[in-house]
Amino acid sequence: MASLLKWAKNAVRRAPSPPMLFRTPGVDVVASDQCLEEESNERFKTGRYYPVNIGDIFSSKYQVVGKLGWGVTSTVWLARDLQAHQHVTLKIYARNENIGNEFGIYEHLMKIKSKSRYPGYEYIRTALDTFVSPRPGGDHNCLVQKPMWESWSDLLYRIPSAMDYLHTECKIVHTDIKGNNVLHSIIDETLLTDFTTAEMKHPSPRKTIDGLPVYASRRFGVPKIHGVAVLSDFGSAVKGEERRNHNAGPDIYRAPEVMIKADWSYPVDVWSVGVMIWDLFEGKHMFLGQDPDGSGYKTRAHLAEVIGFLGPPPLDLLKRGLRSREWFHEDGTWKAEVESPQGTSLENSEERLEGDNKVMFMNFLRSML
Repeated sequence: MASLLKWAKNAVRRAPSPPMLFRTPGVDVVASDQCLEEESNERFKTGRYYPVNIGDIFSSKYQVVGKLGWGVTSTVWLARDLQAHQHVTLKIYARNENIGNEFGIYEHLMKIKSKSRYPGYEYIRTALDTFVSPRPGGDHNCLVQKPMWESWSDLLYRIPSAMDYLHTECKIVHTDIKGNNVLHSIIDETLLTDFTTAEMKHPSPRKTIDGLPVYASRRFGVPKIHGVAVLSDFGSAVKGEERRNHNAGPDIYRAPEVMIKADWSYPVDVWSVGVMIWDLFEGKHMFLGQDPDGSGYKTRAHLAEVIGFLGPPPLDLLKRGLRSREWFHEDGTWKAEVESPQGTSLENSEERLEGDNKVMFMNFLRSML
């Protein structure tokens, strides 16, 4: 009898949730002449985004609840795992989008994380599931993860630990560390239920273009309790033991070895974290890289700013750079037409701290830069 009751309880627990029914009457339809989110991207115009509708079910278990956002390569949705009875995020890549080895990186991280107790492993956002959604004209890769909330309040303490784990234990270089890729784990579940309830009661504004739906994104509310900061998005990550010299990272977060096209590895992440921490703490960018000729970002302008803040790069680094001769003489002196800022330094540019606090913060940053 006891075993029968245990079987019955397990059967009930494993039963999937029924799909939710989302109403369509009263939906706010966006005017046809108003450009909405991914509609502005060429991938939408060529039909490469997946035409997701709220309420759709993917992989026979993930029901779309609402839209969280979009990017150049994908749209991101809050979904309900009907089998596991939990909310997840569903990232649906554009048709035939080249994701490189991103899913392979996630598989590698999961293998390491399943057996690791290394400090920092809990600050890495891994994958719950990956799958391919077939569609005429080309398939769509899909990534399932735990929902996250955007915030950086404990960034200074958590992200260096996450980076240490990623480099030391996983042997992975992230290459794209920036504020947008640092999220907070959600421990306040009401954020997820409130999001779902809001979508049921007040459907998101939307429009249809040539039969393709476009939705307005909906944001999470503000949590009462913050989870830990988590490093996410491994779309540009590479194996750290293989040295390389291709461009990596957002322009203003690129390390000097990337700019001069020298072989690089783990230290480029350390540089990016240092610059990002400055940007978030100071409320201004450390570097802008805006060329005086008005053409926007240029490497020579960025390097000039780096020299103004930190002094010239080490000569042994310059000798390894394939592009060093464009901007430096043989002895390491600057020769580019853009002048390096005079009278500036990391210390002079920091305006929020003083005394021992400033000294410690400067030592912390200089150790990374």
